Amino acid sequence: MYFLNINKPKNMSSFDVIRFLRKKLNIRQIGHSGTLDPLASGVLQVALGQATKLLDYLKSDKTYIADIIFGYTSETYDDEGEKTFIKTPDFKKSDLENALKSFLGKSLQIPPKYSAIKIQGKKLCDLARKNKLNDITITPREIEIYSLELLEFIKDKNITKAKVKISAKKGIYIRSFAYDLGQKLLCGAYIKDLKRIQAGDFRLLDSDELDSENYRKINPLDVLDIQKYETDDNEYKKIMNGVFICPKPDCALKEGEVLLTKNNKLVSIANLSDNLIRPKKNFKEV
Repeated sequence: MYFLNINKPKNMSSFDVIRFLRKKLNIRQIGHSGTLDPLASGVLQVALGQATKLLDYLKSDKTYIADIIFGYTSETYDDEGEKTFIKTPDFKKSDLENALKSFLGKSLQIPPKYSAIKIQGKKLCDLARKNKLNDITITPREIEIYSLELLEFIKDKNITKAKVKISAKKGIYIRSFAYDLGQKLLCGAYIKDLKRIQAGDFRLLDSDELDSENYRKINPLDVLDIQKYETDDNEYKKIMNGVFICPKPDCALKEGEVLLTKNNKLVSIANLSDNLIRPKKNFKEV
């Protein structure tokens, strides 16, 4: 039971990565958190074995570096779609900086039609490819952007482009962000390239290439931001049998979720209330 920090290559889907790892490691139980488009590269949080039950407990804030082209729109909001020229951009760097500031905080965002969101049991991208979106309303979703940093701005007679660092809460579509930015600047925009440099505690600097000979195994206890409680032999046996336990008098636990450990390995996710620790999910791999 462990996590991997994989640098997903460009032009592979997130599930392609899982398929590759299943074959290479001969492990069936593998999952990931935070899907990346095939166009995008960067951090993919991968769980193996019973760690797949922990994906929802990982920190979910994300940081991206996006290359954005202005003056055009794309059917898919990225470099893969058919491009439409809108107008030659006439904004200045200061105009772009002001536009970026307007996206900070919480707002509503309409996901791109070429996405894996399901409506009426069918993926939007599949409906879009079959031209069946005419009678479907895509509901805006709340997103939250923590910070935006303009890393590079190039404007000449041939191209206007920018490199932007974006830190946001889980759920944002960077392709939609680029599209909305182009709308605000009245010239259109799309994503040329996208790289995720951080997902929770997983950083690109610490990631393993997909074709690495060996992957660094990440102990769930190192990346789950939940209070911990080391069980003794008697407590461990009770927890494994689903029996509630009372925390030791000298521990400083707060009510709420608790990671129960044994020999520095996770054995259960539990809940503390009324001075009782109640196991919710137990793990046998000790």
